[in-house]
Amino acid sequence: MSEEEAGYGIGAVSRLLGVPAPTLRTWNLRYGLGPSRRSAGGHRRYDAADLRRLREMKRLIAEGLPPAEAARLALAAPHPALPAPPAAEPAPASEEREGPEGRDGAERHEGAERRDGAERRDGAERRGPGGSSASALARAAFALDSHAVTGLLESALAAHGVQRTWERLVLPAFDAVCRRQDGSGAGIDVEHLLSDRVHAALHRHALQHAPGPGGRRPVLLACAEEEQHTLPVHALSAALAEEGVETRVLGARTPYAALAHAMRRLHPVAVFVWSQQEATGATAPLATLPRLRPAAGLIVGGRGWQDALPPGVIRVDTFREALSQIRRTLP
Repeated sequence: MSEEEAGYGIGAVSRLLGVPAPTLRTWNLRYGLGPSRRSAGGHRRYDAADLRRLREMKRLIAEGLPPAEAARLALAAPHPALPAPPAAEPAPASEEREGPEGRDGAERHEGAERRDGAERRDGAERRGPGGSSASALARAAFALDSHAVTGLLESALAAHGVQRTWERLVLPAFDAVCRRQDGSGAGIDVEHLLSDRVHAALHRHALQHAPGPGGRRPVLLACAEEEQHTLPVHALSAALAEEGVETRVLGARTPYAALAHAMRRLHPVAVFVWSQQEATGATAPLATLPRLRPAAGLIVGGRGWQDALPPGVIRVDTFREALSQIRRTLP
């Protein structure tokens, strides 16, 4: 029996369509766009018609429709006998090198992704998730069109999840905004609006996927003392929520004494601390954080960390590295 005849599992559908499995589960629970077949062993499987509906859902979201409206149209549309959708194109090799640190508020985020040189200079024109482009997001921000910015972000998050949206849509858009700012000296209002809308979209996305209480040790996310740039920690929180990982975000300018207190109360499985500016990246206070039993992985990100790190502290340079290191601490 062919794979199509037997039906597709959620992992196969995720790979075929380029839609994260947590998003597929959300579409099933909220909108009824789920598998309609059962295997001989009783497992629910997607058939070719299910795939066509999901493909239509993805296309409509990419065009800017709210997920609920896109689902209604996808379910109502006639679906002639079409071949199953092709496998999603693999991400370009350059995407593996992109960092998680764009711009936040009135100032720049970590710039590790700038190692890509000319490719990053062209980043604003790169096509993002769902066919939307970072240049479209930047244009909406320049127009101070908060509704358009929100729509583009939420569509991309629903279709492709946090990591791809962050790397291929948000970061290049911030680069475009800040290049314009560098050239003219203006545009802080644009950065503020874009930062606010990204933060709001990530927060809503995290709430949609947040796991219920299960008594598991959370991941604790905070900014270094006096560090005000928070978007990377909120992006990490939303990406972890997609994977069913519970998080706690302490946010900007977290005093190390407060972080230590939270660690003792929550006994997190991992602690991530972000520093974007050298003024906030003193490493000595990291050595004063409590050593818990069972141990908590201590991970830092951002270009603010300049000095040698205390033993046992892991530094990451990209969004993917941060997720990977945090995953390694999970039971």
